[in-house]
Amino acid sequence: MLVDDIGDVTITNDGATILKLLEVEHPAAKILVELAELQDQEVGDGTTSVVIVAAELLRRANELVRQKIHPTSIIGGYRLAMREAVKYVESHLAIPTSSLGADTLMAAAKTAMSSKIVGADSDFYGRIVVDAVSAVKSVDPDTGRVRYPVSAINILKAHGKSAKESRLLDGYALNMGRAAQGMAKSLKGARIACLDMNLQKARMHFGVQVLVSDPKELEKIRERELDITRERIQKIIDAGANVILTTKGIDDTALKYFVEAGAIACRRVPKDDLRRVAKATGGSIVMTLADMDGNETFDPANLGTAEEVVEESVADNDMIMIRGPRNTRAVTVLLRGANDYMLDEMDRSLHDAFCIVKRVLENEQVVAGGGAVETALSVYLESFATTLGSREQMAIAEFADALLVIPKTLAVNAAKDATELVAKLRAHHYTAQTKPGQEQLCRMGLDLIEGSIRDNVAAGVVEPALSKTKIIQFATEAAITILRIDDLIRLEAEPTEGEE
Repeated sequence: MLVDDIGDVTITNDGATILKLLEVEHPAAKILVELAELQDQEVGDGTTSVVIVAAELLRRANELVRQKIHPTSIIGGYRLAMREAVKYVESHLAIPTSSLGADTLMAAAKTAMSSKIVGADSDFYGRIVVDAVSAVKSVDPDTGRVRYPVSAINILKAHGKSAKESRLLDGYALNMGRAAQGMAKSLKGARIACLDMNLQKARMHFGVQVLVSDPKELEKIRERELDITRERIQKIIDAGANVILTTKGIDDTALKYFVEAGAIACRRVPKDDLRRVAKATGGSIVMTLADMDGNETFDPANLGTAEEVVEESVADNDMIMIRGPRNTRAVTVLLRGANDYMLDEMDRSLHDAFCIVKRVLENEQVVAGGGAVETALSVYLESFATTLGSREQMAIAEFADALLVIPKTLAVNAAKDATELVAKLRAHHYTAQTKPGQEQLCRMGLDLIEGSIRDNVAAGVVEPALSKTKIIQFATEAAITILRIDDLIRLEAEPTEGEE
């Protein structure tokens, strides 16, 4: 539980979120915070693992420095170990998803959620996650690459009912209703105008002074102020728009024109939502109607298109659903839960699972979870270190030992005997790498419920291969960055005359 200076509470076990909310002063610690954020951006999960591995690498490097081994030798050894580890994962440990069957996505989603708040209902949420990511599939027309944009999945949170009543909605949902009850409830063949401007009665800017000698002129000024807004709205409607979304306000007079035109209008749309709608429907956000000639026009090319826009009642709230947008298919996950803290943590958990499923779909390679990869790499790098006759040998051996921090931490968190379990796991992986015909033992990992060793691929505990390689690369680079530092110089601000 994290409480900030204004009393906002965050309850989470997501590594990146915890580190982001901490006010870290130490410069070296800031590198580890940025490391977790980088892992979150690149992969979406494994933020805690990457910080734990980087910290363990630094701890062991510090011991080597005390033994009078130069940091340059340690850095060289770490770099070599990282390259060998990544190469070994890709050549020996990565398994193509095509050889594992259709349940791989579900298994990866459940593995990503196993340590989260939704872990107890991972079957239920795993299905939502896999369906949502599969639904937003898009193909790049230029390169032919298949992409799964997680940004096309909108997450809405609503209080009440149980967490098991969360569901997947078809279409992009905006958490608001129509601006006026007289508007149509649904429109087929929607042409959507995304505006970042006020559609309220035009008012004079501050600093503009108008001297009126005749009281009748004052009434004309008021009429003209109304006419300016009406003309703007008419230009938008004449361009073919029948759904208008704006981040600013629409006053009652302006709403009347939209009702007469049979259009749907929504005001105070969050900017993030508007950007996503514009991207999904192929529209552009318009900030002003002014053109190069000094006149006001609305270009129909700025309109986005969708098959249908409809208002629906979901969980006591009205929501605008945008179905069948032109560019990417959009879906919405509606989360139900007891309070804000629970819903926020469910949102973070599902985001991690979305990213993991996306990586599995795009990279088509998975590895066994439960400490299998780290233990296999530790055994491999230990034997690799003995083949070197240079100073880097000790650094690579320490790198191999450092990787065991992951299976050890997993065992400790599950209240099991870490020393015994990791020793058994190492024995299995040593057999897999040295005895012909025993290669399938490289899939052995920890079963933290029974406190034993099992084939984790068969048990459905899998992770994207990309996640593991990125953890190793980012953790090593961060450790090397800090190892390169030999002195810290603090630059104090020059005192001003008053302070002297």
